[in-house]
Amino acid sequence: MDWPVSVALAQSVSELPTGTDWSYEMKLDGHRMIMWRTGDRVRLQARSGRDVTTAWGDLGLAGHHLPSAPATWPPSSPRTASPSTPCNCHPATSGRARTASAAQPSPNLLAELPANTPIQAVSATTDRDTTLTWYNTLHNKHGVEGIAAKRTTSPYRAGRTGTSWLKIRHADTIEATVAGFTGTARKPRALAVQLPDGRVALSQRLTTALAAAVALRLVPQPGRASTKAGDACTPAGGDIVVEVVAGTTRHAVVTVVRLR
Repeated sequence: MDWPVSVALAQSVSELPTGTDWSYEMKLDGHRMIMWRTGDRVRLQARSGRDVTTAWGDLGLAGHHLPSAPATWPPSSPRTASPSTPCNCHPATSGRARTASAAQPSPNLLAELPANTPIQAVSATTDRDTTLTWYNTLHNKHGVEGIAAKRTTSPYRAGRTGTSWLKIRHADTIEATVAGFTGTARKPRALAVQLPDGRVALSQRLTTALAAAVALRLVPQPGRASTKAGDACTPAGGDIVVEVVAGTTRHAVVTVVRLR
C-alpha cells in the first residue's frame, strides 16, 4: 500500500441511524491520523496526507508495542483508537490484509500495549439507547463532540460515502417557548416558537419522534396567529418549552432539537 492513504470521512446527519448493523462511538475532539506499523517502523499520517510522526513522537513510540501488520491501522484521534475500525484500511484490496484484519481486530491490537500507553480505545457500543445516553450527558466540555456511527457490515472506504459512516454533533442550544404550531394538534408539522429576544419564528419540520412527543402536550387555542415573518399557525397554550439550535435563530426558520 502506497503512502499516503486517503481516510474515510463521516457524513453529518441530524439523527442517529437505526438498525442492527450499526456501531456507535463517541466522537472526540482531536486530530485525525493514521498509524502505519510495518516491520520495525511506525509512521503517523495526518488526514491531509502529511507525515506528522515527529509532532506526535509519544504516539510513535507507543506504536512500537503494536504487532507489525501488512497494512495500515486508522485510529479515530491522536490519543484514541477506534475499536470498530478494522486493522486494514482497505480490506478489499488484499487477501492477506483481510486475514490480518480478521485475526487482529483493533481491540486485540490494543491488548498488546502497556498499561500507561497514550493510545486508548474509543468507547463504542451497538446499543442505541446507550448511545443516546452518551449524547445527552457528554458534551464538548468533556471533549466529546458527538457520536460517530459506522455500519458493521461495511468495509473501511476512503472519502465521504454518505451511508456507512455518519456523525451527529452537539450544538449549542437555547430555550424557546412554543407559541403555536402548523399541521394538526395530533400531528404537528412545525412549531412557532418565541425566542429569548421576543421574536416568534417558525421552526423547520419536526422529526416524527419529536412531533409525537410535542403532540402529547399541545393545547390548541382558538383563532389563528402568525409569526413575525407572516407564517400562519394555530396558537398553543400549555407553556411548552423546547431547545433550538442557537446558530439558527438569526433566521426566520429555527431548528428544534428536543422537548424540555
